[in-house]
Amino acid sequence: MTTTPLHPAIVATGLRKSFGDHVVLAGIDLNVPRGTVFSLLGANGAGKTTTVKILSTLISADGGSASVAGHDLTSEPDAVRAAIGVTGQFSAVDNLLTGRENLILMADLHHLGRTTGRKRADDLLEQFDLVEAGGKLVSTYSGGMRRRLDLAMTLVGSPEVIFLDEPTAGLDPRSRRGMWQIVRELVAGGVTIFLTTQYLEEADELADRIAVLDHGLLVAEGTAAQLKRRIPGGHVRLQFADAAQLDSAARVLDPMSRDDDALTLQVPADGSVKALKLMLDRLDQDSIEVETLSVHTPDLDDVFLALTGNPQTEEVTTA
Repeated sequence: MTTTPLHPAIVATGLRKSFGDHVVLAGIDLNVPRGTVFSLLGANGAGKTTTVKILSTLISADGGSASVAGHDLTSEPDAVRAAIGVTGQFSAVDNLLTGRENLILMADLHHLGRTTGRKRADDLLEQFDLVEAGGKLVSTYSGGMRRRLDLAMTLVGSPEVIFLDEPTAGLDPRSRRGMWQIVRELVAGGVTIFLTTQYLEEADELADRIAVLDHGLLVAEGTAAQLKRRIPGGHVRLQFADAAQLDSAARVLDPMSRDDDALTLQVPADGSVKALKLMLDRLDQDSIEVETLSVHTPDLDDVFLALTGNPQTEEVTTA
């Protein structure tokens, strides 16, 4: 028996948006598989938030087409809204209510019914480690607790796709890593995450695929490792036991830079297994022994700066 493959969580073709004379999106294509984390990187003003607003039906595109969870944005906006959750840059919680009351309010808005809604609220308080805080006013919550509650409220309706727009902005490192673990657990459960962030470490940690948006265009897309290999600056650092081995290796490997005091050579390389094997094979042919070896590749900071150049101005308020 044959099975029909699941449609992608998000598909966009030629998506365009302008505000007056300001072009925010100049025709972007997206394809996000289900059950993955897709991260959209870009400087302020690149169009990240505009993309999220279009895909979550908050604003309409000027051109192109898109579908989310198998539903067309233009012809089936209600079905899209029923299938998604959105967590914006700022927590959308009510300070005058308790954490549990916030969740019950969302359950009522989703028409879950009294018994089901309250059970859903209690389950989410436990999932997000907010049981003890559930009866306290949100005005007493820390930043990390507010963000966890905000994401829990997004999950009340059991969305297939969640848009996280700068979800850890302003959080301390411990709270940020706590949010990362929650995201991993959601994806393990089959949820698709569309993540925008300016924390490049965050994209590196979480994303299955990363796209870089610059001046309204996608200038690169791939895994973190693939993007890093596109940027020059990667190298292998080889350390030798003595000066004789260092000299022999220097004659074999070219181009390279050497440090006689540290007995090391630095050889340009893209960090791939193939390039590393070729280098070691050349040394082995001349019976040259390497004492220690380390591979250094550009990080996402290097990728981001190389692809986007100078930072842009803030997005216009409607973006």
